Amino acid sequence: MAKHISEQYDLELAQVRERLMEMGGIVESQVNNSCTALVTHDLDMAEEVRDVEANLNQFEVELDDLCVSIIAKRQPTARDLRTVVSVMKVITDLERIGDEADRIARMALDLANSEIPTDHYADFRSLHTNAVKMLKRALDAFARLDIEMALRVIEDDELIDNGYDRILRLCSEQMQSNPTEVERLLRLMWSARDVERIGDHAKNIGEYVIYLVKGRDVRHTPLSDADILA
Repeated sequence: MAKHISEQYDLELAQVRERLMEMGGIVESQVNNSCTALVTHDLDMAEEVRDVEANLNQFEVELDDLCVSIIAKRQPTARDLRTVVSVMKVITDLERIGDEADRIARMALDLANSEIPTDHYADFRSLHTNAVKMLKRALDAFARLDIEMALRVIEDDELIDNGYDRILRLCSEQMQSNPTEVERLLRLMWSARDVERIGDHAKNIGEYVIYLVKGRDVRHTPLSDADILA
């Protein structure tokens, strides 16, 4: 009987992790498509991102219900409890990344006919590419419980921050030289801020990996590779 219960519990945990990875794949696609739509003025792609957003919200509700059910029925402890807690936290971050992608898609629709300098879009494309890579690495780290990969994700956040700062600087300079473009450039800056927040959420997922594997909460804490990996 005990073996059957244990096997059922393992199956439920596996189901939750599998659904989480499915949600992560959709979110990753949402980020990529929303940013691509902004840069290429692809209105159909932007609309598709907005349509998928509702599905992500439903994913969040279903996965939260699964996690709450596991906690209520199985009363997990130690690493099993950390697994469920970490999954719930990742769900929240993925849903928020989806919200950021939706905002970028809305901005893509607003900026479809704008004449923003192409060099700004080049920097935005670079920022977007790095954010997608960071998110993918974070999800891979969570799937594999890979601490070294999680640490790289956390370190990559600085790269995203630097890219965002560059866009702010370029847009500010352009607004000073061409005041008629202020509104359009502000919208691009807001979208860049959305991408920067995606990086923040990916960093959170990296931190959850460390919490899950090591049982240590490293949020707001300077990291030392040797210390974490010990």
